[in-house]
Amino acid sequence: MSKVCDLTGKSVLFGNSVSHSNRKTRRKFNPNLQRKRFFIAETGEWITLRVSTSAIKTINKKGIGACLDSILKTGKI
Repeated sequence: MSKVCDLTGKSVLFGNSVSHSNRKTRRKFNPNLQRKRFFIAETGEWITLRVSTSAIKTINKKGIGACLDSILKTGKI
């Protein structure tokens, strides 16, 4: 299962862990993904999405219908 948000497309980033002595080792920055169920009022059905917490905030602000419409039209939130 990949670590990618279904709505925003956020995925794993790579960078360096920097110690106090300034040694650098590679590390991963994982997105904060949650599995969440949303009710679509237009169709009357539930969908389960794996979304980032920032996408959940956007869905709470705009609504799931508007977010899905913008995904289908432009490909991004």
